[in-house]
Amino acid sequence: MSSGGLLEIDPLELKFPFELKKQISCSLQLINKSDDYVAFKVKTTSPKKYCVRPNAGILLPRSTCDVIVTMQSQREAPPDMQCKDKFLVQSVIIDQTSTTKDITTEMFAKESGNVVDEVKLRVTYVSPPQPPSPVPEGSEEGSSPRPSVSENGNLNSSELLAATRAYAENIQQEKSSENLAIISRLTEEKTTAIQQNNKLRQELELVRQEVSKQQGGFSFMFVVIVVLLGIFMGYMLKK
Repeated sequence: MSSGGLLEIDPLELKFPFELKKQISCSLQLINKSDDYVAFKVKTTSPKKYCVRPNAGILLPRSTCDVIVTMQSQREAPPDMQCKDKFLVQSVIIDQTSTTKDITTEMFAKESGNVVDEVKLRVTYVSPPQPPSPVPEGSEEGSSPRPSVSENGNLNSSELLAATRAYAENIQQEKSSENLAIISRLTEEKTTAIQQNNKLRQELELVRQEVSKQQGGFSFMFVVIVVLLGIFMGYMLKK
């Protein structure tokens, strides 16, 4: 910061995070700590390269002004990232009735006998901020490690073998689950068939007893019923 002269200027070195084909801006603060009205003007050795807003104005007593300096996009970088551009901030005391429209080039001409304060500013190119590095895959807590990949894009032999074993174990577990489900279903069907067979045997015995009471022996119809029931029970057991 410059503490001499009419204005305090911060910073005295304009730092641009240089990037090709991109507009870059930085700020400049002018501070008037006096009780005078001060007119200022910002000049540069490369007017086509930079845009300054505002490039001129009036600072009231005990006031500040922020100036934005924008560097136009550049197609190529300078050798060794060295910049020879310079800025010049000129300031003069003016009458309190003056306005921005009253600011002229002659006001800052020392040849006319005006008392002009001048502060030179340097320009420096710096490297742009680097983005944060991405988190490597598999480094998060609780995540399972992944097999590494060799330079030619293939898995290492040991890791490929481990992955193959893991896959085979998963397939075997799935098949075991399916087999258990089939066995359980068949067991339930067999139990149901046995229960139905027992029930049919009981009903057959009741029918036989009833026919014996009524006719005193086995009739032709009873024999037919017995044969049909036997066929039905054999079918149920095979199922």
